[in-house]
Amino acid sequence: MQSDKGAKTENGNWIHPRAALISGIVLAAAALRIVPHPINFAPIGALALFGGAYFSNKRVAVAVPLLSLVAGDMFTGFHRLIPYVYASFLVSVAIGFWLRRKKSASRIGGATVAGAIQFFLITNFALWTSSIGSYPKNVGGLAACYVAGLPLFWNTLAGDAFYVALLFGGMALAEKWFPSLREPLAAEAGQKLVYP
Repeated sequence: MQSDKGAKTENGNWIHPRAALISGIVLAAAALRIVPHPINFAPIGALALFGGAYFSNKRVAVAVPLLSLVAGDMFTGFHRLIPYVYASFLVSVAIGFWLRRKKSASRIGGATVAGAIQFFLITNFALWTSSIGSYPKNVGGLAACYVAGLPLFWNTLAGDAFYVALLFGGMALAEKWFPSLREPLAAEAGQKLVYP
């Protein structure tokens, strides 16, 4: 059994550098939401995918990006569709879980497209059902709502693709340049964490 002192000297600090970097990337991406940008060209989807793919603990993978999303909404404002946006965000985190074992370009690209599509489907459905949208509450009204939302879908997909490339690419470069960041966290390796 390892002593508390040994645990601290082996890792050198209280927070694993990989966890600190992942958290920093998530918080930086969340901060970009309050910078002026074209509508729906935001890091939300990429943030969710990245958190799901890289945080070893599923609760942390949901909590850190979600809390950063809430913090950003304090600046950008809340609206009646926020619960649906957050639900969609959680779906994207779950898609990110699928990327944990293998983060190839094709899998990340597929996850990006899937995330943008589910966001489009969920949020436009919510708009159609709410009193915000003036669409008839029938199949034709739902179809009209989706057709009207197509330009925003392309912005969502473009924003997700841009920020996914930035986040996942940045992490890949960091892991390449700093080999210690490639080391899995103790929780990922199935080891018991020992805290000083």
